[in-house]
Amino acid sequence: MEMLSLEQDLKSNSYPGRGIVIGRSGDGKSAVTAYFIMGRSENSRNRVFVEDGEGIRTQAFDPSKLTDPSLIIYAPVRVLGNKTIVTNGDQTDTIYEGMDKQLTFEQSLRIREFEPDAPNYTPRISGILHVENGTFSYALSILKSNNGNPAQCNRFTFAYNECVAGEGHFIHTYMHDGNPLPSFEGEPKLVAIPDEIGAFTDMLWDSLNEDNKVSLFVRYIDIATGKYETKIVNKNC
Repeated sequence: MEMLSLEQDLKSNSYPGRGIVIGRSGDGKSAVTAYFIMGRSENSRNRVFVEDGEGIRTQAFDPSKLTDPSLIIYAPVRVLGNKTIVTNGDQTDTIYEGMDKQLTFEQSLRIREFEPDAPNYTPRISGILHVENGTFSYALSILKSNNGNPAQCNRFTFAYNECVAGEGHFIHTYMHDGNPLPSFEGEPKLVAIPDEIGAFTDMLWDSLNEDNKVSLFVRYIDIATGKYETKIVNKNC
């Protein structure tokens, strides 16, 4: 698979929707993840990321303007032992609870499907990072309608056990802007992961469409120790 420029991929797409990046830093020392949200409506744009324990949650920036919290207020990131869960919806809790009961990542998601937001039927994208005893593996999942048919949910899981330094994968909800919004297609995109969290955070935030970007979360986890560093950027602040 050809490695894409994540910067150019984002700059060329005014509305990838919500996106997850997972990979290994160029120096090989860190397990890396990033999650961003975008919005076209006032309700979607009226959000910020806030820290919540070892994870984060979305919160209304102006509570008086919040009209429907059902698909926009959730915990995108939760930590279960040596596992970091990152998703674009409340399936974060589904994965957390399932894996806490010894189900696998994939098994935990079998009771979920795409979002009930016709006509878009937004895919549910999810990722998990497993850092333990100096080793790192990860997986990504997408649950999507069958070419816009809500009667069938197609389920894809991509597992990455041999994590090459400097490489990661990027998955997002929409191919591009549109009405209805076209769901992501194909495998997660192969992208480069830099050494330093500040540079990666700045590149991601600067590359997202200025009108539509809302919030960004980036975390670097030291594979040897499990200690992590987090950066959060909110357009509303």
